[in-house]
Amino acid sequence: MAKIVNSWNEWDPLNLVIVGRPEGTNMPAPEPAWWYDRPEGDYPLPTYGPFPQEMIDKANEQMNYFVSRIEKRGAKVERITIEPFMMNQPVSTPDWVQLNCHGVNNVRDVTMVHGNMVIEATTVRRSRWYEYLNLRSFWEQYFREDPEMVWFAAPKPRLTDKSYVKNYYYYFHNVWSDEEKLEKARRSEFQLTEHEPLWDAADAMRFGKDVFHQISTVTNKAGFDWLKRQYAALGLRMHHVTFDNCPHPWHIDCNLVPMNAGLCMYNPFWIPLQKELFELFKINDWELIPAAQPTHVHKNRVYLTGMYEGTSWISMNTFSFDPKTVFVEAHETAYCEQLSKLGMEVDPIPYECVIPFGGALHCTTLDINRTGGLEDYFPNQVAGY
Repeated sequence: MAKIVNSWNEWDPLNLVIVGRPEGTNMPAPEPAWWYDRPEGDYPLPTYGPFPQEMIDKANEQMNYFVSRIEKRGAKVERITIEPFMMNQPVSTPDWVQLNCHGVNNVRDVTMVHGNMVIEATTVRRSRWYEYLNLRSFWEQYFREDPEMVWFAAPKPRLTDKSYVKNYYYYFHNVWSDEEKLEKARRSEFQLTEHEPLWDAADAMRFGKDVFHQISTVTNKAGFDWLKRQYAALGLRMHHVTFDNCPHPWHIDCNLVPMNAGLCMYNPFWIPLQKELFELFKINDWELIPAAQPTHVHKNRVYLTGMYEGTSWISMNTFSFDPKTVFVEAHETAYCEQLSKLGMEVDPIPYECVIPFGGALHCTTLDINRTGGLEDYFPNQVAGY
């Protein structure tokens, strides 16, 4: 029986990866965790429904090209299966009814793969509560075939109204000033309460024995604490990071992205607030470099995340094939050039038609197997961090 699940960091040589699909992506119906208001794309609040087929076709064309580039370099790609309930159908629990689901394009969000562990995340939105089931067939297969795989799930949340700050988005859009929003973000106060542990896997960035995880609109303090305790029991370290100037943070892979052991890029606009982070990298001889400014101007009428009437730091959302090779969105020419000068081989991937579905190259991939084992890249630790 073969070893299948083995992925300790973001850069070791890739052997196996799961890639999402744009089919089944919807503009979600309103819920306490999130509001989508896209009148320019014919989805004014509170309307909802499937993404236009034309957008799905263009996204598929680019994703298929990305898959072909991964396969040409020698890694195996598996594509996610879409369960019927994702196709703009209502879902429910004993506590609530949600009128449709989000989609399965961004497989990074709902599962943490670290070493030989597969950890199903809680997720924080009712429209994503059942999304993990689209990946279950993989975990069942790997569990049968890989005797070393460890598979467990975080406590499944109920997501009742107790888990959300009442009227948060009304105040966010209509009452609070920009500075008030930033002050709340610095205190990690968002739409989630601390009623139950909540976290998204894409808020984590893996560095072997160390993981950096932000508290955000999709991870509360209790969720981070659950992960930190779980990881400590396994002899691993979890570090909290907060990024400034970001009133509504969602996932870490536009903020802090390692290229290989010793080189990490950070967002110079959303700078980490923890001075301990910079010290930790410095005393362990890491280069921590500000990323080049994004250059591509996005113009989309229907989208799930990001700024699409201008440039966006989704430019930093890359996916490494190995320590020397990285896939970068092809239109982000300044970032491609910067990474090339830093010694990386850049494989440019057109992905601007995929990004409106909620994420870029890192978001839409879930690396299952990379050649390599557990390493301690930060043997010198900072006290209290």
